[in-house]
Amino acid sequence: MSAAFKVPLLLRGEVIEADWVDFGGRRGGAQFSAPDLAAYLPRLPLTNPASLGELYALSLDEIIAFLGQLGERLVLAENPYLQEAFELSRQTSGLSDPILRYHYDMIPAYFRPQSVRDIAERTIGVDYLEGWVRQPTADRNAPPVSIRAVGSRAVHIIAGNVPVVGVTTVIRNAITRSDAVIKTPSNDPLTTAAIVRTMIGMAPDHPLTRHVSVAYWKGGDERIEAALYDPRRIEKIVAWGGFAGIKHLTQYLQPGLDLIALDPKHSGSLIGREAFADEATLQHVARRLAVDIGAMNQEGCVNARVVHVESGTDAEGIARARRLGELTFAALQALPQHLSTPHKAFDRELKDEIDALAFVDDEYTVFGGRHNEGAVIVSHSAGPVDFARQLACRVANIVPVDTVEQAVRSVNSYTQTIGIYPESLKQRLRDQLAWHGAQRLVSLGGATTLNQAPGPQDGIEPLRRMVKWIVDESGDEAALEAQALT
Repeated sequence: MSAAFKVPLLLRGEVIEADWVDFGGRRGGAQFSAPDLAAYLPRLPLTNPASLGELYALSLDEIIAFLGQLGERLVLAENPYLQEAFELSRQTSGLSDPILRYHYDMIPAYFRPQSVRDIAERTIGVDYLEGWVRQPTADRNAPPVSIRAVGSRAVHIIAGNVPVVGVTTVIRNAITRSDAVIKTPSNDPLTTAAIVRTMIGMAPDHPLTRHVSVAYWKGGDERIEAALYDPRRIEKIVAWGGFAGIKHLTQYLQPGLDLIALDPKHSGSLIGREAFADEATLQHVARRLAVDIGAMNQEGCVNARVVHVESGTDAEGIARARRLGELTFAALQALPQHLSTPHKAFDRELKDEIDALAFVDDEYTVFGGRHNEGAVIVSHSAGPVDFARQLACRVANIVPVDTVEQAVRSVNSYTQTIGIYPESLKQRLRDQLAWHGAQRLVSLGGATTLNQAPGPQDGIEPLRRMVKWIVDESGDEAALEAQALT
């Protein structure tokens, strides 16, 4: 029996619905069909790099205007492609319906002209995208040097935990004037396709449409990847993914092929002793912590998982940590539905680990964890649970410490976001946290809700990596001639 959902191949403005192959969704979710990409592989990469020139016939203002018009057509209630993507995501995503709907409703906002212009200016610089920028020199007589940011041919392997990943990929490709092959994930194969299919319906022959393709293939398919990941065909791989997926890609790396890895990260929280000043303050901290844990049902790498608290590790300190755990679990249950709900596909192995803690109740206190409501695990010593890397589905681990310096030492290059309370503690520790590997520091409660301004991500500036930085150096003819004669 053929799958209920069809995921077309979108190839440079053309919609291909043929050569269907069935694929299974994650978590036992809905199956879907997609064209066998091997039949279209010669057409997938950009065979003539000079055709990127048509993107440079567009001004950035024209690109931004096109994206703005696209955003107006991406209203969930009015767009049948997004509606189909939403229906499939309901079956394959870890996000429940109210959260999914909230994120789909937010899609048009990403395409607002001012938002797109902010991304271009703050991540690369409009001047560098629009032309050659002469560089200042200390010596007025020095030969002039100019630099420009130029688009590249890239494959984007995107994640499917939240719909925004595909949205930002389409925008980034447009403003950098690049050529993209976007590989969609099995837990969200249709959202990015819906956006690009809307582009095709709007303007199939527009340069931006002709320089983006959307395809699904099963990761690790050597028929596709061995042929595609070649510097003669592409210049960059932008990969969101798990450890195994990123490591798999490294076998294809060679001179001329750049891997931009937005690899798996873990996030947490750091709470100072000021949180325990009084009960009202502790309740306030618990509400903010619950947001960092529960937003998007803890599907994002920005969500808090291990929470270090400067409560102390003596009997009174453990009692303080337990009280914070109790209040945080209650706040987690009270979060609005568009932000967080009980997880619809709770990890079975994680549930077994939580259940096993009942046999060591002198070492841990567990609030919740009976069904799919999530849990807050409070350690009775200054160490996290041994399954800390599995924490998900609105499950967090509060770890008491005697000093915040103990918590700082737990930070490493796998650490992405740390939510910190109070603000003065963030100011005091931010340099140390950065030295240890932390990549984003936010006020507690802002890990997922603060407006993430365009800029660094995972310790790099991805858009600056996505373009090629070209240098034009000019020399004085007389000086060059003299040098040649000496």
